[in-house]
Amino acid sequence: MITSIFKKSTIVNYSLIVISLLVFFFLHLSNHLEIMNSSNGVVKVTSLITLFISSFFLVNFIVKKNGLTKDSSYTVFFFLLFIVLFQSVFSDISLLFSNFFLLLAIRRLLSLQTLKAPKEKLFDASMWIFIAALFHFWCILFILLVYISIIFHASRDYRNWLLPFVAFFATAVVFLFASLVFDTSWIDHILNQMNTNFELNYFTNNYQNIALSAYVVIALYFVLSMILTLTNRPMLLQASYKKMIFAFLIGLVVFLISTDKNNGLLLFTFMPLAVMCTSNIEYSQNKMYQEIVLALVLLGSLFIFFAQL
Repeated sequence: MITSIFKKSTIVNYSLIVISLLVFFFLHLSNHLEIMNSSNGVVKVTSLITLFISSFFLVNFIVKKNGLTKDSSYTVFFFLLFIVLFQSVFSDISLLFSNFFLLLAIRRLLSLQTLKAPKEKLFDASMWIFIAALFHFWCILFILLVYISIIFHASRDYRNWLLPFVAFFATAVVFLFASLVFDTSWIDHILNQMNTNFELNYFTNNYQNIALSAYVVIALYFVLSMILTLTNRPMLLQASYKKMIFAFLIGLVVFLISTDKNNGLLLFTFMPLAVMCTSNIEYSQNKMYQEIVLALVLLGSLFIFFAQL
């Protein structure tokens, strides 16, 4: 039944996903009224909703434009379920901004396979990553994905290897100028985020621990499945799937080393894992298997979400 709903990408599917997102968002908000009661509560809520919806449509655009999935809405469905699993994402606007800019970077890096305007795409991707790092510093590690993409598609031109440095210089100059003009505390904020913390002792309740454990199981299964079946995928898409694997691993490292650790930091792994989950579902011809996988992830996410309300 679940597969019959999401195996196609229609207005009805996307409307259902967006409505579900808003329902979960306001359920979370009802348990965190301090967001609305703050001085800029309405602005923050409006910004959060805009970022969520924009991110969903951007994820869908990326996978459809680059042929990573078939004509289904599984990817945005999995993306929604991962957010529901870690509901702290609903109120962290900095992470959402950072993830949105990373999605813009990934969009440019995936389009490198066409070999059209590679320098512009590499510069744009690098710039988006450095902008993302302004909201969460360790997102700067995603610059490794730029160099991985260069190795895959554009390694012969030495100038391509220098473009991330040009993007870094341009972003840094604009940021420093804006900080000196408007608020120098922005610089201190970036410097404070440069610290690392490898401890996983941030859980405030058992359900956060359960959510992380469930996500680890899901990730291990689908990432290993992608790695083991990669050579059976269309040759044209293998580089793109490899980028998804590396993007997931980099996002995992960002989670592991970041200070002020919480489950929401796994947001940076949601998009690549959602792609791998979708690929696994579509690769299998067994409808019963598809239904079981979707049902398990759905029920697990719903249980953990409502248990924490």
